[in-house]
Amino acid sequence: MKSILRTATPALLAAGLALAASAAFAQNKIVIGYQLPLSGENSQYGTLFKNSANLALEDFNKAGKLKGGTVEIRFEDSKSDAKEGVNIAKKFADDAAVVGVLGDFNSTVSMAAGQVYAQQKLPQLSQTASHPDFLKISDWQFRNITTMDIESPFIAKWLAENGLKKYAVVAIQNDWGLSAVKAFTEAAKASGTQITSTEFFNPGNRDFRSIITKQSRDKPDAIVMFMFYEEGASFLQQRTQLGVKTPIYGASSMYAPKLIELAGPSADGVKFPTTFVASNPAPKVKAFVDDYKKHYSAEPSMFAAQAFDATNIMLEAIVAAGPNPTRQKVRDALAATKGFPGVTGDTTFDPKTREPSKGLTRMEVRSGAFTVVAK
Repeated sequence: MKSILRTATPALLAAGLALAASAAFAQNKIVIGYQLPLSGENSQYGTLFKNSANLALEDFNKAGKLKGGTVEIRFEDSKSDAKEGVNIAKKFADDAAVVGVLGDFNSTVSMAAGQVYAQQKLPQLSQTASHPDFLKISDWQFRNITTMDIESPFIAKWLAENGLKKYAVVAIQNDWGLSAVKAFTEAAKASGTQITSTEFFNPGNRDFRSIITKQSRDKPDAIVMFMFYEEGASFLQQRTQLGVKTPIYGASSMYAPKLIELAGPSADGVKFPTTFVASNPAPKVKAFVDDYKKHYSAEPSMFAAQAFDATNIMLEAIVAAGPNPTRQKVRDALAATKGFPGVTGDTTFDPKTREPSKGLTRMEVRSGAFTVVAK
């Protein structure tokens, strides 16, 4: 027996996992792993993801969509740490009941864990990993969020359409921020507009006074922010305190009710794109928003909506992979996703790149409320 184990090929090992997964299904034990930050600096995002995933799972199991079984989601706290993410990936990969994985939050952790999932052939769907290289890891990676290669040029075009020609850029110093700035810079230069300065800040920083003062000296037509709502709220407040009135454009990562709650009137006038609008009267969006408010006494953000759709896409893939879903079948079902009707719009994965096709909506904060705008 020992000699057989020593000479077992990857194909034999994969076959063994597939058989084990089928046996697990026979025992009504189908599991989705979800790695996400439930502690640490980004825990608020992990909480949003977990809330939405539980809502989606509850609806799915009540509907009895998986004949002869139910699905369970196992949540593991990555703490937004790459090493922790890799450990979780190994844990999920070793569990034959896990047929698919959701997460992680940021691209760095998602990509580190993705190396494990690629090697072990376990499908991974991230709701927020937007780094261009994430899907290049292997055919086992998916995401249902648009990348900054799409969003950054969208913002650059928006600025140009509004007659703004000179931009100061400020961004968080991480993989996502770097890729966002790179795509924006290329798009701005291609359109003949000018970037007066680019400033990066370390994650966790909340003091932007020196950056605001420095960038304002160049008298840009707009300041473009690639950051999340926590930093964004601080930046906006300090901009007001310094008397700077330069228009602000940001990334979709700033769309969260907490932005207005934390920044107050300083948030008015900020513009950014989004794939989700909580006030959208479409029945599926309204149902999600109402259910989220009922369970968690809060309005869902774009991040919550992304997780809700990601969970449902994975659940539908499991159904499509039935009656005995294996990792390979779930992966193939994910790849075949076309026109999935989510709360962030319809999702179709490109058959070659697996990039999602989604539209972006322009939004502005007006009088303390998120408002859809034409320009």
